[in-house]
Amino acid sequence: MQPPERWWPEELGDTPNSAGAANGARYAFFGEKRRLAVDTGDGTIRVYDTGAHRISGVSQASGTDRRMLFTSQHGDVELSTLKSA
Repeated sequence: MQPPERWWPEELGDTPNSAGAANGARYAFFGEKRRLAVDTGDGTIRVYDTGAHRISGVSQASGTDRRMLFTSQHGDVELSTLKSA
């Protein structure tokens, strides 16, 4: 399987541990660096410190509530609870 085309900052590396998209937003998780890159659909890319979370999936509410919810080994994690890196 080929890695996704890179849209995240170069310093994160070439191959994320997990990556996906939902409702026009996309994410890439880099486990060794404990970083999550997120493009919420407006072209702005933000990077978050995931701490002990290993991100494996994403869901996003549609409609007016566009919050992103990530799946980790510790349960669901809201994007708003992660700190910017």
